[in-house]
Amino acid sequence: MVIALKTKVSDIMSRNPICVKAPGTKKDVLKTLVKYNITGVPVINEEGKFLGIVSRRDIFENPGEEQIAILMRRDVPTVKEDDSIEYAASVMLRYGRRHIVVVDDEKNVIGVITPQDFLEVIEERKISEPVEKYVTKPCFPLHLCTPLPVVFCAMSLSSLPAFPVVDDDGKLKGIVTDRDLFEKAEVDKSVAISELGLGDDEDSWTWEGLRNVIKLFYMEEKVTLPKIPVEKAMIKDPVTIFSKSPIWEAAKIMRKNNFSQLPVRNTHDDLIAMIYDSDLVASLVGVDYE
Repeated sequence: MVIALKTKVSDIMSRNPICVKAPGTKKDVLKTLVKYNITGVPVINEEGKFLGIVSRRDIFENPGEEQIAILMRRDVPTVKEDDSIEYAASVMLRYGRRHIVVVDDEKNVIGVITPQDFLEVIEERKISEPVEKYVTKPCFPLHLCTPLPVVFCAMSLSSLPAFPVVDDDGKLKGIVTDRDLFEKAEVDKSVAISELGLGDDEDSWTWEGLRNVIKLFYMEEKVTLPKIPVEKAMIKDPVTIFSKSPIWEAAKIMRKNNFSQLPVRNTHDDLIAMIYDSDLVASLVGVDYE
């Protein structure tokens, strides 16, 4: 049996995505992100036509704005379901967005693509270029004893979503993301849920979804981070990838484990970089993003 290779946007997009309507408020967006455990959502008008997109990144960068019309990005690219995967990958790289919306000829939203959707294609095509070629972001390790508020400060100032954690000898011991950080947040979940308007229905939200947006509550001083060392919040003994490994192997690891990043090591097992799912997308268009 011959399995057809994925070549078009329609082969990889998530269909019938959740959308929010404008006019609307930040609360409407937050409620949607938490309820469906997603990090971005297309915005449509009353007729269901695409207007833009709003992500948690847009909310974090504009904490004082309340209206969707102001929060959302209007100048975002779209693709069609018959467009090639290579074209969609080039659009994502060019605009630096993690969500690319798929529309039809009438501007109706029919799908969404994220970096994770490209991983299976990279794995399927067995793209063999080495991982090290596609590392694009600086790698700043944190010490095991770094207090969580300092970790948050480092994430905010660097705009990096994850940090490797090392011991006194600089050896990798763990990895921490903002979601791991806020796993330890001192938060009254009932208050947070009440503010989002989700009610007491346990089926309408999850802690996983809430962790996606707790950063905003922290920025608004509604929750606190304990001054415990990052060692107590990190993921210990993280999966790594060798710098010379083909990137299809990195894509496979990320896809199977739902990872967005991997620490990169050399022949001596030393940490040398971090690679992200968005970095791997460049391999589909033959772009060197070093």
